[in-house]
Amino acid sequence: MQRTGGFFFKKCIDRINTQLLVSKAKPASIVSSRTHIKSNTDPRYFTLVQHAKSRFLDEQRRSGILSHKIEVNRARLHFETTGDGPNIILLLPGALGSSRTDFEKQLTDFNKSDYTLIAFDPRGYGKSIPPNRTWPLEFLQRDADDAFELIRKLNIHKLSILGWSDGAITGMIMAARHPDIVNKLVIWGGNAYVTEKDIEAYRGLKDIWKWSEKMRSPFMTLYGEEYFQKTWEEWVEAIEKYFTKRNGDICKDDLKNIKCKTLIIHGLKDPLVGLEHPDYLHHNIPGSRLYIMPEGKHNLHIRYHREFNFMVEHFLKET
Repeated sequence: MQRTGGFFFKKCIDRINTQLLVSKAKPASIVSSRTHIKSNTDPRYFTLVQHAKSRFLDEQRRSGILSHKIEVNRARLHFETTGDGPNIILLLPGALGSSRTDFEKQLTDFNKSDYTLIAFDPRGYGKSIPPNRTWPLEFLQRDADDAFELIRKLNIHKLSILGWSDGAITGMIMAARHPDIVNKLVIWGGNAYVTEKDIEAYRGLKDIWKWSEKMRSPFMTLYGEEYFQKTWEEWVEAIEKYFTKRNGDICKDDLKNIKCKTLIIHGLKDPLVGLEHPDYLHHNIPGSRLYIMPEGKHNLHIRYHREFNFMVEHFLKET
C-alpha cells in the first residue's frame, strides 16, 4: 500500500492549508476594536495576519490533526488529515456523520508513522456546509464520486478505505468503480440492500428525541436541533426510496467488481443492520473475510476502539 505521488500529495495539502489560513485570518477576526487599520495594505495588517496564521497552525499542530477545504464537484468539502506514514487511509463516515463525530479514536490513535489518515465530511454533513444536504435517488453513489474526486485532486494513486454504515456503502461503490486505486477495504455496519424490516427500524428512529442522549448529543452540538432533525428525517425518506424505487437494491451489482482484499466487521448486537447483511456481503465480495464482534453494536469502532484499531491495523499491514 505504498503511497504514489507522495511529494505532490504533501504539496497539495500545503497549498490547501495556505488557502485555509488566509480565509481564517480575516481582519474582523484578528483586529481589536481599538485598532484602527484603514486597509489591508497597512503593514500592521500583515503583521496581525501572520500572528493569526501562527496561532492557527500552533493549535492544529498540538492536536496533530489538520483541517482543510477543497472544491469538489461544485461543492466545498471539508476534510481532516493526520499522520505522515507511507500508507494512506480514507475514512468514510455514516449518515449525518463527520470526521470528528465518527472517527475521533482512529484519527488520534492510529500509528502516525505508518499511516496518513484522511477523513472527509460528505456534502451537507459536518463542516461541508454549505451546501445543505440534498437527496438524489443515488445519493450514496454521489458521495462515492465526491470521495474519488477528492482523492484525485490530492494526486493519490493508491489507498485503503475504512467505511462505516453509509460510509461502508460509499466505500464498496468506490472500490468497485475504481479497483486500481483501492488497496484494501474495511467495512462495518453497511449493507448492499434494504428490506422492509430495515425500513421499519429506521422509521422507529425518525424522531431524534427517541435516541439516547449519548447518541444524540454529538449531532446536536454539530448541527443544532433544527438541521439535525430535518436532515435525519430526509435521510430516512431517501433510504426508503431505495426500497420503493429500486426494489431495495443499493449496490448489489457492484460487489462482484470489488477486487481488493476486504475485511467485513459486524457487531452481533447491531440493532440497525441485521446479520443477513454482513453474510450477504461476505458471500458476494470475492475473497472477503468476515469477523463478528460478539458484544459489538452499530458503533463498535467507537465503543471498542482499541480492539477495532488493533484488528484493522493488523489487516492493513498484511501482505
